[in-house]
Amino acid sequence: METNHLITLAAILAAHKGRSETTVAGWCGVHKRLFARLSEGKGCRVDTYNTALRSFSELWPADLEWPRDIPRPPKSKKEKAA
Repeated sequence: METNHLITLAAILAAHKGRSETTVAGWCGVHKRLFARLSEGKGCRVDTYNTALRSFSELWPADLEWPRDIPRPPKSKKEKAA
């Protein structure tokens, strides 16, 4: 579990959308302070990490390249059907 991946994804998406990382956390369905806590060197539960990573993958804009150094989770059944 690489929490720095979540920090990176949150920062990129927040900058791209012109929103705060707190707003991005809400979009991802995680606690609003998750990314701030991770930036402070604190951790999170594995299920929280997985929820955030899947959410990032589902929410990621088509006009924004996914960072190459972060493995992207496979598409969910819902995404494949769309």
